[in-house]
Amino acid sequence: MTLNRYFRNSCKILFLYEMDYNHKSIEQKWQAFWAENATFKTSESTQKPKYYVLDMFPYPSGAGLHVGHPLGYIASDIFSRYKRTKGFNVLHPMGYDSFGLPAEQYAIQTGQHPAITTEANINRYREQMDNIGFSFDWSREIRTSEPDYYKWTQWIFMQAFNAWYDKNEDRALPIEQLIAHFETKGSQGVHAESDEDILTFTAEEWLSFTEQDQQKELLKYRLAFLRESTVNWCAALGTVLANDEVINGLSERGGFPVEQKKMMQWSMRITAYADRLLRGLDTIDWPEPLIEMQRNWIGKSVGALVKFPVPQLDENIEVFTTRVDTIFGVSFVVLAPEHDLVGSLTTDAQRSEVETYIEKTSKKSELDRMADTKTVSGAFTGSYAKHPITGDDVQIWIADYVLAGYGTGAVMAVPSGDQRDYVFAKHFNLPIVAISDSQHIEEAADPNKDGLYINSGFINGMNYVEATDALIIKLSELGLGRAKVNFRMRDAIFGRQRYWGEPVPVFFKDGVPYLIKEEELPLLLPEVDKYLPTESGEPPLARAEGWKYQDQYEYELSTMPGWAGSSWYWFRYMDPQNRAAFASKDAVDYWKAVDLYIGGSEHATGHLLYSRFWNKILKDLGFHNEEEPFKKLINQGMIQGRSSFVYRLLDEEGRGTNTYVSLGLKDSYNTIPLHVDVNIVHNDILNTDKFKVSRPDYAEAEFILEDGKYICGTEVEKMSKSKFNVVNPDDIIALYGADTLRLYEMFLGPLEQAKPWNTNGIEGVYKFLKKVWRLFHDAEGNLNVSDEEPTKAEYKALHKIIKKAEDDIERFSFNTSVSAFMICVNELTDLKCNKKNILQDFVIVLSSYAPHITEELWSLLGNAAGSISYAAYPKFNPEYLIESEFAYPVSINGKMKMNLSLSLDLDQKAVEDTVLSNADVMRYLDSKAVKKMIFVKGKIINIVV
Repeated sequence: MTLNRYFRNSCKILFLYEMDYNHKSIEQKWQAFWAENATFKTSESTQKPKYYVLDMFPYPSGAGLHVGHPLGYIASDIFSRYKRTKGFNVLHPMGYDSFGLPAEQYAIQTGQHPAITTEANINRYREQMDNIGFSFDWSREIRTSEPDYYKWTQWIFMQAFNAWYDKNEDRALPIEQLIAHFETKGSQGVHAESDEDILTFTAEEWLSFTEQDQQKELLKYRLAFLRESTVNWCAALGTVLANDEVINGLSERGGFPVEQKKMMQWSMRITAYADRLLRGLDTIDWPEPLIEMQRNWIGKSVGALVKFPVPQLDENIEVFTTRVDTIFGVSFVVLAPEHDLVGSLTTDAQRSEVETYIEKTSKKSELDRMADTKTVSGAFTGSYAKHPITGDDVQIWIADYVLAGYGTGAVMAVPSGDQRDYVFAKHFNLPIVAISDSQHIEEAADPNKDGLYINSGFINGMNYVEATDALIIKLSELGLGRAKVNFRMRDAIFGRQRYWGEPVPVFFKDGVPYLIKEEELPLLLPEVDKYLPTESGEPPLARAEGWKYQDQYEYELSTMPGWAGSSWYWFRYMDPQNRAAFASKDAVDYWKAVDLYIGGSEHATGHLLYSRFWNKILKDLGFHNEEEPFKKLINQGMIQGRSSFVYRLLDEEGRGTNTYVSLGLKDSYNTIPLHVDVNIVHNDILNTDKFKVSRPDYAEAEFILEDGKYICGTEVEKMSKSKFNVVNPDDIIALYGADTLRLYEMFLGPLEQAKPWNTNGIEGVYKFLKKVWRLFHDAEGNLNVSDEEPTKAEYKALHKIIKKAEDDIERFSFNTSVSAFMICVNELTDLKCNKKNILQDFVIVLSSYAPHITEELWSLLGNAAGSISYAAYPKFNPEYLIESEFAYPVSINGKMKMNLSLSLDLDQKAVEDTVLSNADVMRYLDSKAVKKMIFVKGKIINIVV
């Protein structure tokens, strides 16, 4: 549709040439135009180079967006719009991570189906995002809770279930290849990532196994597998929680107690990809702090696996250590309270103490246990292990600073070489064996020391490297150790005992899990009477009546975790309507990977790690060719709230009154600060009438004013409802417009840094846009644009901003561009510039930041064929920035007297002639003879008399 036709069909909101800038009518008109004309719909059928811009998947909460949420979206939108003007085919999609615990908890409280509240929340988000003017391709919108989407989440789970990791090829392969190997060669020659308790068997033995036994053994190799795991169990919520959902032993949502509990759980074998996940970090352009967080989370360590024999049980306690050279300093062994051997190792005399300690530990999350470095606690099992080299008895303890899921769940304690072991030994009066007579405790664990510090056993006199090698050889000969690489990262728990999530496409036969058929996808969420666990403690899906596979087999009753749907969503944006595949090969081959990803750093070790993991699985199985999904990533900083305070007067007994003291007077009274809604504060002045009606207890409020006003105190804090400092973007847009909001959020500071929101400063940006509008109009509001050739000064102002904005956007330095726009408009205003050749290019440069006003001005300039969104970015011409004149400071005997503008083309003789013929210069010389003239081109002129 052409603009002319569109104007005829949209006369009710038509805006022609009003006296001043009317943001409401302009923004409504262009948002409607973009929607009706699908301006930002993307196609793969183009010869343009592709560019894929992605925002981190939002969860649609009932509260909607506050002004802090759109920061990253505005930045990505500016970059997307800019890339279109640079000739790129830009994919900039949006959707919703719409499964999750908040909607389920609301359903539990109200009885309303989570799908209903989720739909309402999405509609609210969509309305707000449309009002800000984002250039999303809404034809590609996806929602993780829609069956058409989670069908493919289930399908990816099935691919992982039907895959194993071959260490020889360093990639995942179909499980059929492993089965074929077992059938012809048995387990011999298989070098796989697997559980520790795999069997050794011949081909004949494999073929003699029952189907049930074969499937149980295969489960130890699958990338998606079922096994007993220690989890964060919240009884009140009836579900397992991720580590980041637990704070100080309580659930983040609701504040309910969480305990460590062993359960059969689905997991993903992410540890198989640990090395590749580490290597991939060297190939991507991500913030270094985020990369370092992932490195630390993966936590690669090179060391040795050491076995401490326990003769009475005919068992070994396996320990992973990076400092095997300190083995002669071992004086006790510490197990995690959840370690499998704790029960059999505990003597009757110690059982009560050990069980009490285990119960106490179960109330703490793993994160709390890792963070607590000051508390010393533990319990003696009553049993002893043998030192693998000396054969000496060493006590076996349990302590919560050892985690069951990290390493082997056991550590060899070297009090003379480790500070925490030292504190533990001192607290429980345990022996401390010196590694070296002259060595300090804090130095003992330094692998860079080459001194001859080991004076124990057969490695006396060796340095660190020699001792390590010799000990590993010795332990191998004894059958009590070997070299090993260990990772801190553990396999990812992939089950939640909730309702509002993806059903796992699995049923059980004879206690063994089997996949449903692919043609039976999606496995839909069944209807239930309540969104709570059953009375017997089973997950909510157990409430579904008659929900069985083929009417006889039990389905898996857990649902997938929240990160499942967000671990592959960028692929679905490439081909969202495809019913035959998660995305077509043509679409995947065209878009390849995300070129720019913008989102919060809080997802560093969750979403981003799991997404890279799933991406690698799909690559290994041949569904795409990209090793890493996100080439460049930027973490936007947080917009903090600017809280406002009133000061309540306290009576003589320290009780609060209903009188409030203004900021400048509060120190003369006994007061207490209270947060007040920032939306009734303007330029730090409280609207006392609105304050009185904001809450019933404020209705009779009295005020002690200064100069007739109530001045509020301020403080920068996190933006949250509890602090009454949340600013709704809808309110800002209603007052000042979306273009003002967009420019102001960028103007606040560098994208990556935290910055406080201050509504007081937004009017300056609004005035800037009015100034832009006035460049195109005369005093009566009529369009006033000339076809005359611009002056050199006008071209100079234009090409400065062309270059500055382009450089800034490419560096993601959006705040400096906004400042440059303001300078440019001031220059053009001073020049009284109304030349079309200048203004038309200027609005293209500005359009990425302020798309609505620039669309309007573009159309007023006569561009009626379509949107400014696809206009070509102006080409920078450096010749316009070359200075032809310079205002030389003219000094006489070193004292500056005046400025004199001269052509930069003049040589020294011409400069001398011009200067000495200038009337003002002659007046300063006062007939004195000139001895010499010092001339530095483009710098100074100094006359010596």
